[in-house]
Amino acid sequence: METYFLILLVVTMAFALISGFPVAFALPGSAILTITLAALSGYVFEGDTDAYFALGGPNQWLSAGVTNFRSLYWNVERDTLIAIPLFVFMGIMLQRSKIAEDLLVAMAQLFGPVPGGLGISVVFVGALLAATTGIVGATVIAMGMISLPAMLRNNYSKSLACGTICASGTLGQIIPPSIVLIILADQLSNAADQAATMRKADYREATGSFSMPGDFDVVSASAGDMFMGAFIPGLILVGLYMLYILITAIISPEKAPPVPFEGKYDRRFAVKILIALTPPLTLILVVLGSIIFGIATVNQAGAVGAVGALIMGSYRLMAGKPRAYYPAIIAITSLFVLAVLIQMFDLNIKNIQNTSDAFGITLAGITVLALLASIGWSVWRAYRIDDTLVGVMTETAKTTSMVFIILIGAAMLTSAFRAFGGEELVKGYLTSLPGGFWVQFIVVMAVIFFLGFFLDFIEIAVVVVPIVAPILLADPGANITAVWLGVMIGLNIQTSFLTPPFGFALFYLRGVAPPQIKTTQIYKGAVAFIGLQLLGLTIAGFYPPLVNYLPNKTYLTSETAPPPSNPKLQQCLENSVFEDYDANRKAIMASINQIKSISLSYLPINYQHDLTESFNKALKSFSLIEEVKGSRSELERFKIAYRPIHQDARAIERKLITLNKQIELASELISDLTKSGIDYVLLDQQISLKKGLQQNFDQLKTNLPSQWSDSKQRFDQLFELANKASRNYRRNADESYEVIQIMQKMISENESLKANLPNLKLLITAIENQPALQAIEQIKRYTDRLADFTNVSSVQTSVSKARRILKKDASDTEKSIDKVRLAIKEMSSEIEWRQQAEKRLMSDLAIYNEAIRMTVGMRLQEQLTPNQAGSIASCLAVHRDISLHF
Repeated sequence: METYFLILLVVTMAFALISGFPVAFALPGSAILTITLAALSGYVFEGDTDAYFALGGPNQWLSAGVTNFRSLYWNVERDTLIAIPLFVFMGIMLQRSKIAEDLLVAMAQLFGPVPGGLGISVVFVGALLAATTGIVGATVIAMGMISLPAMLRNNYSKSLACGTICASGTLGQIIPPSIVLIILADQLSNAADQAATMRKADYREATGSFSMPGDFDVVSASAGDMFMGAFIPGLILVGLYMLYILITAIISPEKAPPVPFEGKYDRRFAVKILIALTPPLTLILVVLGSIIFGIATVNQAGAVGAVGALIMGSYRLMAGKPRAYYPAIIAITSLFVLAVLIQMFDLNIKNIQNTSDAFGITLAGITVLALLASIGWSVWRAYRIDDTLVGVMTETAKTTSMVFIILIGAAMLTSAFRAFGGEELVKGYLTSLPGGFWVQFIVVMAVIFFLGFFLDFIEIAVVVVPIVAPILLADPGANITAVWLGVMIGLNIQTSFLTPPFGFALFYLRGVAPPQIKTTQIYKGAVAFIGLQLLGLTIAGFYPPLVNYLPNKTYLTSETAPPPSNPKLQQCLENSVFEDYDANRKAIMASINQIKSISLSYLPINYQHDLTESFNKALKSFSLIEEVKGSRSELERFKIAYRPIHQDARAIERKLITLNKQIELASELISDLTKSGIDYVLLDQQISLKKGLQQNFDQLKTNLPSQWSDSKQRFDQLFELANKASRNYRRNADESYEVIQIMQKMISENESLKANLPNLKLLITAIENQPALQAIEQIKRYTDRLADFTNVSSVQTSVSKARRILKKDASDTEKSIDKVRLAIKEMSSEIEWRQQAEKRLMSDLAIYNEAIRMTVGMRLQEQLTPNQAGSIASCLAVHRDISLHF
């Protein structure tokens, strides 16, 4: 019965949207109506409001709705949504202050003389506006009003001109910062959590293990990751647009003729271009650059963009008037001074230690006040001139409110969809498709493309993505990242602005186009660019590193980058390190043999042994690497024959699991009917159904490949051997290099240790002359200081014993002093051998360390080098099939 209510839910939503009912109310309204009808029907006909729900009931749905509402506004993990009003404000301010218009005119003059140059300039400006405004309507309208008349006046093909403007205006949906990318990141973060749970359940079902390896987990996505992932595909799309216009202009010059510039290419023209181009480019670099280099979060970058747009808008509104650039000059100067002060002083108020720190913070405070004054001045100008600020704030509030209301409504609709079993139906349908993940993915992309003919990008993002994304992300065969899926969906959703009959970009242009432009010409012009968008989608689909590389590289080079020992990096790290081993084999072995020949007789026996073992283990790394390579090669060879057996067997086992669940349900119903003793006809039907299901189960079980059990056992053995070889290598390399690190640290601490020896001797005086409590406190402070040194545990133990003796018996000063004297003797011995090592060993250790730290010692480094980060980012950017483990 719940299926009928699911159909009613979809039909109600579709009818409401087609009839023109506002989306913000159509989504929650259809959910509320259908849930209410289902609950009432269940109460009337079954006496249970939950009867016609596949999952929970109205109370659970209401609870889920409240949870979604709370998480949308109060959950700090979803604070990315705060960036939406900031970027909307930035875009509307740049559009209202006519900075976008200046940019468009300047680029048209610059590129006009090139074949198709006017069209190329429209694409170029569209890309820049996408990176600053990200608002399709504003961009299309602005370019339609300014560029379309110029293109028509210069005999451009009407369809090409319209298509170029519409397509360029949609770039704001994929080139960051983009509202749709923020929304997709928010939706995909939840989808990734669900997918991770599904994948762990599949792993547990396949292996019986409750613990899944960390590198099998689903890779989620943040808004920053989405921005980085969409950056290169966005540029590829821009390149495709420009290339298409250029080729069209070369093949058919009459469609896109060159437009000669009537003025002169002189200094004045260059200044004009720089003034038009530099501020938007600077804003783009600051906003995106701060995210890429990990300087700012997406929210912080959005705030910077909003303030930057406000300052830029203030001088544009005052164009041609005195003191127009004063606020901008003050802001730029303040930021420059702050950057200098940050380099010169520690600007942490809590860490003020001297007058120099106080002076630096005072200067920084004055500079910040100047910056705030420039912002306040800009705000006043925007408020006073043409009521610009009020208009921008109003539009920002409207757009943001619309987005958030749709998000809430979509969350309610999705909960209702799940309540009626819709998610299970979709999952069952997709997983039953032959061809695996790629067929499922193509079907989903086709559905999204089709929905783009009728729905806006927000509805698609918040209604479809939560349903299909967990299913696609959980698939271990493709093992895609959420970033890649989000960018692919974003590229697909972008076409919704161009696809008739409800392509919004087409309507925006229709509203400002002159009467001689027919609607069919606008549609015709859009068709070619829809094809280019689908081509861009195909390119990103076939080559995932275009999407995944930049987020990985940014993460691995950021301040929060994981250390090289992170489990998720190991396979890619070892691919890189093993290449270094092979390339530098002779030099590494020579360095090991050289350090082994040095006399270590002046070191304590235990350190002599540790260093000797360390050198031997470094040599052993080469043979262990061969074992790793050999075991991995054997596993990869076995996978070739094992994969089809695994796929066939798992497909049959999934069907067996479904049949088994149906048999269990039939058994429960038979038990209930037997106890009630009422409906014997239904009881016979269920017994017959169970018998048929059992026969199907038994028959299907015989279809399992005969070699399945042995093959799976052999695969597990080979996989464990490969893992064991990797563990042996990693443990050996870490133990080898850790000794070198510790030895270098101990030797480097010798001067500090020597400086602490007089303080240790003073403890004797303290014990002899001070009250016991004061002496105990002084010993404790010294013991705490010893914790900062490496491997002085014997000294610490003796000093601690001296303190315990006094604590137990304050009069027993002699025994306490004896322990301090023993500590002095032990520390003197430590200082003596460390001093010898500093003279005779330190330089050799430094040379040896330099020779092995990027190979034997790589896992114990604090951070990856830029080159290694790039290599590992490339490795991680490729989706790795892990289905054989499920």
